[in-house]
Amino acid sequence: MNALNIAPKENFINLYFDNLDLITEHSNDILNKARQSALESFKLLGFPNAKSEKYKYMKVESLFRNDYEKYFTPKQISFNIDDIFRCDIPSLDTHLALMLNGFYLNNPDMLTEIEQGVIVGSLAEAAKKYPNVVSKYYNTLANNDEDGLVALNTAFAQDGVFIYVPRGVVLEKPIQIINLMMSNENQLVQYRNLIIAEENAQADIVICDHTLSPQEFLSNVVTEIFTNQGANIDVVSMQNQHNDCTQFSHLFGKQERDSVLSTNTVSLHGGIIRNNIHILLNDEGCENHTYGLALADRNQHIDMYSFIDHAKPNCTSNELYKAVLDEQATGAFNGRILVRQDAQKTLAFQSNNNLLLTADAKMHTKPQLEIYADDVKCTHGATIGQLDMDAKFYMQSRGIGEREAMLLLMFGFAHDVIGHITIEPLRERIDELVNKRLRGDLSRCQNCPMNCC
Repeated sequence: MNALNIAPKENFINLYFDNLDLITEHSNDILNKARQSALESFKLLGFPNAKSEKYKYMKVESLFRNDYEKYFTPKQISFNIDDIFRCDIPSLDTHLALMLNGFYLNNPDMLTEIEQGVIVGSLAEAAKKYPNVVSKYYNTLANNDEDGLVALNTAFAQDGVFIYVPRGVVLEKPIQIINLMMSNENQLVQYRNLIIAEENAQADIVICDHTLSPQEFLSNVVTEIFTNQGANIDVVSMQNQHNDCTQFSHLFGKQERDSVLSTNTVSLHGGIIRNNIHILLNDEGCENHTYGLALADRNQHIDMYSFIDHAKPNCTSNELYKAVLDEQATGAFNGRILVRQDAQKTLAFQSNNNLLLTADAKMHTKPQLEIYADDVKCTHGATIGQLDMDAKFYMQSRGIGEREAMLLLMFGFAHDVIGHITIEPLRERIDELVNKRLRGDLSRCQNCPMNCC
């Protein structure tokens, strides 16, 4: 029977068993031992549907019905990475980690020790070389029992990026992860990232998602981040893919005493994007910053979900999501802050602001506070509206043209999120990309061969 005639859930279960030898052979025991229980969870949960409040505005299962190729070994593609892709931020000096179609890009150094003992490279290779470290952390945060997509990733993922920052190390240069999608066939990829910062370690991490060929791609990615006592991790993600790409991104963060974890996700372009963020503030003195900016037009859809879990007292979280929707674009935000009974002295702030540029654009927002402690300061709110006509009129009265006034207002709206990026060259470049995206001049990096417009 043609796989397209089988329900997607059963299709993936069959795919798992038909390729189990390949999946496990090209992986590691640490990754393999989590697969069977994850598959059992997927059997029970299946794909999320509209009955789930978290996925109310997405038809997830239908997205997995497409005829995607699924590879369980790296497909050999001959190219010179410098010829087809060059990050257009010349002053951004980074340690580079490259992923191609879900596998760490094969090179002589699959696992590299960079400055001060920091380890960057293939997760599959790290599981072989550092089994004690990987087994301590891998799959301890991901909610396989709650989300069928996360369980699906755990069952199938074979590789990804591994980053380990030892105790007390302050990394001078950012680590840049570039996820490249390139194929002459429609393709589904599932990979796993594991980021660990030991006590008092500090690192900046930049994640860039790009497509280099016009085929349809679906990615289902899980990232686990551990910030141990006193650690400080800052992650900036830039999603810039074409309209035939669907991306599910699940980020799980766990913070220990006095740690800081900041995430800033900028969705510049993509057909369908779903970003899930789960943060656990697991000890006193934790500080969390969660930012997100989404730009969408045509029939694009961007879904944002966040869960900030204040499990201990004296912690702070600050959450800001913004979206600019044009033409027939749609979006959704579902943000939940949980303050547990023991989490006294919590400071938690959540804001979702959305700008609709046409009458056809639609945004659904649901900010939530769930508080069981009595000595806290928490706020949440959401807005959906159009440009401030008074501000626009004021600018026009000072000689600024109507279109330019609108663009300046939109850019100012978006910059509230971009301004929190601490890496100056990156912040300036994303400012430029967002400005060009809003103007309709550019929806891609200048040197990327894809034309996403």
